[in-house]
Amino acid sequence: MTQGGAARRTVLGAAVVAAGGAFGTLAAGGTAAAAAENGRGGGAGGGFRDLPVPTVIGHRGASGYRPEHTLASYQLALDLGADVVEQDLVPTRDGHLVCRHENEIGGTTDVADHLEFASRKTTRTVDGVPVTGWFTEDFTLAELKTLRAKERIPALRQRNTLYDGRWEIPTFEEVLRWADREGRRRGKRVWLHVETKHPSYFRGLGLGLEEPLAKLLRRYGRDGRGAPVFLQSFEPSSIQRLSRLVSSPRVVLLSAAGTRPWDFELAKDPRTVADLVKPEGLQWIAGFAQGIGPTMDLILPRDAAGKLGAPTTLVADAHARGLILHPYTARNENNFLPADFRKGTDPTAYGDAFGAFKAYFEQGIDGIFTDHPDTGLLAAEAFRPGRGVNG
Repeated sequence: MTQGGAARRTVLGAAVVAAGGAFGTLAAGGTAAAAAENGRGGGAGGGFRDLPVPTVIGHRGASGYRPEHTLASYQLALDLGADVVEQDLVPTRDGHLVCRHENEIGGTTDVADHLEFASRKTTRTVDGVPVTGWFTEDFTLAELKTLRAKERIPALRQRNTLYDGRWEIPTFEEVLRWADREGRRRGKRVWLHVETKHPSYFRGLGLGLEEPLAKLLRRYGRDGRGAPVFLQSFEPSSIQRLSRLVSSPRVVLLSAAGTRPWDFELAKDPRTVADLVKPEGLQWIAGFAQGIGPTMDLILPRDAAGKLGAPTTLVADAHARGLILHPYTARNENNFLPADFRKGTDPTAYGDAFGAFKAYFEQGIDGIFTDHPDTGLLAAEAFRPGRGVNG
């Protein structure tokens, strides 16, 4: 990546700020005019201009160092230099939005230690998959506030278990207040990256996510095309619904190529992610979103040995349609790194994370989700305008 290439991506980031009023349906096709209105030309929205490129996004906060989706994890991500901090949203029984990666909370809280909630353990089918545990939709907010967060993957991040039990589950409104306070203290806007989790599933329970999310965004001034927030979902219809409620920047998340978004399954839409990353699929997405959040394997596939292969054309194809790319997820541990960058055989040990970040940024991506924002920031600096590439 040359310095000129980094500058080009900064211009691109500024150019795709306009949210536009267009939105699609689950049917493909017919979106060229909407995409042109939606993605390119920049304009008065301002949008992404105050974000450096490549952008470092604290994945569930600084989840490499603290239990995920706690105010402490978000705070540490910001303190370590993250440009954006991510939240995943699920509802409570009484309709509050809280920050958890999944609605099943047995793995991320001490709910199993609460005898008063023992009878709440159950099996639910979420997006077609049976899951056993405790679910946020079976608890009121007051009940959830009696629980405390714990490390999700203690076998890999044993040091994080030091903090088990210290922090409660935050509501999204508490996060918005925190972001406003930190913005005033720092003298600059605090950016958030907010995901609606299992939106079709929750809508079927009468707990739709998009309307209460939009209400909170309006209340806290994050509902405009220049608002410091990205809205994201693995279900395109959730992003389309949000596009009708607020003008905040929107991102469609994309899983493995052979998978199908759950809302597509429900609508009998035959398209898979492999279809959505083709030029026509990206053109369709550009009709109602400003970016995509693909798994990194869609950009740099891994071979049978787990090593990085030849890059796909996804970055160029998305940029050609005015879409930014925020792929996921970069981590320091060997367990998560491509085989090219592992050191030794201990899955919990750090590998050559800087080498992996360099390989990712060389593809021209606009940002990346990472559990370790400090590592990501150091790696990103070499690719930002005026810095060039070190080594």
